[in-house]
Amino acid sequence: MPLGNLAVRSITGVIFGTVVIGSMLWHPFAQMIVFSIFMVLGLAEFYRLFKNHPVVQVSSEIGIFIGVFIFVLMLGFSLKLLPIISVIVLFPLFFTLILNELWAKKENPIINISVLVFGIVYVVLPFYLSIDLSLRNTSYLPHVVGMFLLIWTNDSFAYFSGRLFGKHKLFERISPKKTWEGTFGGVLFTLILGYIIGAYINEGETVFWLVSAVIIAPCAIFGDLLESLFKRSLNIKDSGNILPGHGGILDRFDAALFAIPFFYCWSMIYLFW
Repeated sequence: MPLGNLAVRSITGVIFGTVVIGSMLWHPFAQMIVFSIFMVLGLAEFYRLFKNHPVVQVSSEIGIFIGVFIFVLMLGFSLKLLPIISVIVLFPLFFTLILNELWAKKENPIINISVLVFGIVYVVLPFYLSIDLSLRNTSYLPHVVGMFLLIWTNDSFAYFSGRLFGKHKLFERISPKKTWEGTFGGVLFTLILGYIIGAYINEGETVFWLVSAVIIAPCAIFGDLLESLFKRSLNIKDSGNILPGHGGILDRFDAALFAIPFFYCWSMIYLFW
């Protein structure tokens, strides 16, 4: 990697990390604003992937509108501004996505509907869950902050371990640069950080954070591979170019989008255990 590109990537990474972690440490409402922006950009980016697709023809405007509406509705539940009975509105909202295909006169309505709905599940749900998790925080180091630190640790040390020791390909068909050595390196350092957080930062949560590391490490890997699968099938390098040196929002959140639902479930089990 040329030094110039590495420098740009590093600067972007520092700024991005500062904005994400800073918003979560500052106040849940600050995170809500930042993550809402990321969610809208990510959702638009997802549908833009299919802009010139020969088969898939989706209405990004409808997908974004319904996605934002659902996102705001769920935030209303979390902030206790709306009664839980309001959740019934979600069911007809998803069916409105289907109605558009009746008048669109497109050749592959089932595929189009699948992509529209998947975009909302894949992008909107994880961003919402991360905000809801932040609103429920009771620990010294917020769980959502620790989650992102574990995800980024796995990603970073998998990269460096792979560069230094990588010889055996992990999933060459989807991501030729990933290796088993890099994967083990990422998992190892994720476990170490999980122990440090649980034993020395959020004292008394050692088991929780070790289990979290065991959950997050493979989920982050699968999330990265899933995003690589999308891009390879669509024959594109990056999902966008909004983050210099990193690509798009989906490129930067690929591991998190897959890991967040699993970590959220584990956090709720631990909280009510």
